[in-house]
Amino acid sequence: MKSLWHIPALLLYLIPTSLASYAFYVGKSLTQDGTVMLGGTGEEVSSHWLQIFPAADHPPNSSLTVGVTEDAVMPGRLLNISQAPHTFRYLSMEYSDYEGFPAPLTNGGVNERGVAVRDVWAQNRDELIAMTPNPQTGLQYSDLARVVLQRTRTAREGVELIGQMIAQYGYADYGGNSHLIADAHEGWVVWEMSGGQGLWAAERFGPDDIRVLYPGYIETFPIDFADSEDYAGSPNIVSFAVKQGWWNPNDTEPFNIFKAYGAQGENYTARNGGFKYMSQADLEKATRAMVPVTEKGMIERVRDFRIADDEAGYGQVISLYPDMDPDLIRIWVAPTGSVTAPFNLWWLGVKSVPPEYAQHRYLTKDAASTFLDPDYQFQEATHFAGRIFKQVLYYTCSDPETFLPIVQDMLHGFENDSFTDIAWVESSAKTLIENGQRETVLDLLTFYAHTRAEKALALGKTMVDSLDAYVKLLGRFRMPRDDRINDPGLGAETVNCLVGWDPDRPAEQRRMAVRKFRRQP
Repeated sequence: MKSLWHIPALLLYLIPTSLASYAFYVGKSLTQDGTVMLGGTGEEVSSHWLQIFPAADHPPNSSLTVGVTEDAVMPGRLLNISQAPHTFRYLSMEYSDYEGFPAPLTNGGVNERGVAVRDVWAQNRDELIAMTPNPQTGLQYSDLARVVLQRTRTAREGVELIGQMIAQYGYADYGGNSHLIADAHEGWVVWEMSGGQGLWAAERFGPDDIRVLYPGYIETFPIDFADSEDYAGSPNIVSFAVKQGWWNPNDTEPFNIFKAYGAQGENYTARNGGFKYMSQADLEKATRAMVPVTEKGMIERVRDFRIADDEAGYGQVISLYPDMDPDLIRIWVAPTGSVTAPFNLWWLGVKSVPPEYAQHRYLTKDAASTFLDPDYQFQEATHFAGRIFKQVLYYTCSDPETFLPIVQDMLHGFENDSFTDIAWVESSAKTLIENGQRETVLDLLTFYAHTRAEKALALGKTMVDSLDAYVKLLGRFRMPRDDRINDPGLGAETVNCLVGWDPDRPAEQRRMAVRKFRRQP
């Protein structure tokens, strides 16, 4: 069996790409309404769209295709696994491409049992990446998120299912990954390892915990984890590290998952990786300063312009509380990077997604080399929310000092209206449920969500037109300086409203930092 040692060293170093995902967890003792709260983004160069998957019954011997193909950055082989007899309804932000993995993909979402999942990169050390079989087989990160949404009733079940799937079918990856899984009582981070050894580890978060994953991490880990309610892992998670010389049980230092299996180097630490302006430690501190955390507060954390930029494909905030009616599970979703896009209000009982928020060809894999399938002609003829709010982002980031406060004031105004409406929408829905009018509840939620989504789209068009007129009338529009429209990648500059813009520095220093980043005179 071939290994990946033939991959150039530079590629091995770059597999933990900057295109990743954020995840926020806040325990129920630290939120205003006693809910477990999750937030996050997905960071992929890809189209992102909202999709609701209905519950389904599957005939005997049904199968599910999982894994990666030979086109993946770490090549693999697809395989079929057994499908569950019944899969739950769930909502997900889907996307079309990442590291050559087969579409559609998901970072996660929430299911009708109140289990929420977020996928987050978590780089492994080069030695693990290099020993990964070629071709590799098993479920990849999106497959694991999807089966958790389809099959599990609690966060702990989600952890156990990931472990079972890896043990039975293997794990296919791009250099290490993690998942944040939560329900109304607790959360877990599960770190799946490269190397083809079936390695994984998990840590529980309780009611007093706050965790920000970017990348996902686990630090001190008990060697007797099998006897713990707060940790889980593959049977070889400790012994393999000892065998490889990555931890010595005779050392006084306790076993540490990040030090044993994480990226090694002076710039890599579990909570201060320096991957963006705000480290995980800084974001956790900023989140704890907001206690008791509200949904508005979590939206602002996800939207924080020190982390939300052109790489943020969407934003998501979910509150989980016990005994939720499945139809009233509430999800806030921004259709693209939330620094300049509104969070729209959805419930799991919404019957459908407006075509403007469904899949379009903008940034969809292979769109540049294929024509449109006629089946999608009506959907593609509509405006695409993701594209409209990308336009807002690009104009806003041309002069963030001027435009960002105005744009975000408008977003806050729109979202405040939605927050005001929650009480009457949900109280009306509960009354209808008590009176046996479930179908009317679904109609109500669908009507409200679609109406607000349409108003958000209208707001986006107004923003684009206004910014376009302002920039052009004042003579600030400029044409590109060269003919390379695509970022070459490998750490090159991307559109960002804040890089180098420390909010604690004087305004003139902030302006100079932004100009320097944008290579302006």
